[in-house]
Amino acid sequence: MMKVYIRSAACISPQKTFNSTSFLDKLVTYEDNKLTCIEPDYSEVIDPRVIRRMSRVIKMSVVSAVACLKQARVANPDAIVTGTAYGCLEDTGTFLASMVEQDEDPITPTAFVQSTHNTIGAQIALLIKCKGYNNTFVSGGASFENALSDSMMLLAEKNNANILVGGMDEITDMSHAVLTRLGLYKRQPVSNINLFEAKSKGTINGEGSAFFLLANSATEGDLACIDAVSTFYKPVDITETTEQVTSFLAAEGVDKNDIDLLITGNNGDEKNDAVYSALQHSVFDSIPTVNYKNLCGEYPTSTAFALWIGAKMIKTNSIPAILNEGTAIATPIKKVLIYNHYQNSYHSLILLSAC
Repeated sequence: MMKVYIRSAACISPQKTFNSTSFLDKLVTYEDNKLTCIEPDYSEVIDPRVIRRMSRVIKMSVVSAVACLKQARVANPDAIVTGTAYGCLEDTGTFLASMVEQDEDPITPTAFVQSTHNTIGAQIALLIKCKGYNNTFVSGGASFENALSDSMMLLAEKNNANILVGGMDEITDMSHAVLTRLGLYKRQPVSNINLFEAKSKGTINGEGSAFFLLANSATEGDLACIDAVSTFYKPVDITETTEQVTSFLAAEGVDKNDIDLLITGNNGDEKNDAVYSALQHSVFDSIPTVNYKNLCGEYPTSTAFALWIGAKMIKTNSIPAILNEGTAIATPIKKVLIYNHYQNSYHSLILLSAC
């Protein structure tokens, strides 16, 4: 698959990432088991009459998508591709609650219509009047990676095209309570500053929306290149995981010594982080490494946030102090590998390089 160029990127997250002139210069701390997004003034982009009909994840996605296009000075992309595991959870919860309250009698269908996963991509298309290809991937922890792969295949087929691709998921009180009960998140409050020291069961919940404008031709202002994306599902053991990673690097003709920086999805859950620890003692040995989930929390499309970080680090040739836990970088940041797994089921690898 051909490499593609990241022309622009916009991200709304629990950190000060949206429309910020600095790059993660200060950590926003949380003392709970969930990290919620710092939301901008939506009325600057969306008509206030329209805002009140939108759920949080739609508002976050629309605004970050518009900001991404504005940065690239593109009014209308050739396609819009999104990836989300949960979709519009707030509207889904409203619809289910109404069914219970109304004893399953007929209710207004608005919440149901807006609860579908492709509502996000549709709302963006309606706002910018994009009539091109529009697709949403709902593949659990591989949703964003599948959206990326689809975008890269589309760009391989078209000359001088640009595609808007994004990954997003939200937290609601209902989903947080259910997933905490199932053991995904820690039962006690934990500071995100000390997340990786809290080696116990569970992690911290997170959310976010990140969009990227991808193109198949280079320009001077490009942030980084995406060389390859790969996913694999439910490896039998760490040996199979190691083989998958090794095969990916071999297929791309990359030696581990070529990688200047590794971004991993450590999240403070003892069982989850054991996978990363094993790989860092084998295939990732000696590669400088940073973690990112203490900034955004854990959610199925968190790799969209990791991609935003990776692209910005390559462009600025720097690692923010809040990410750099004693990591020494002796050479310019030319090649970055993102490796993440979601509940040891959905594993993904994203290879980035300087343009």
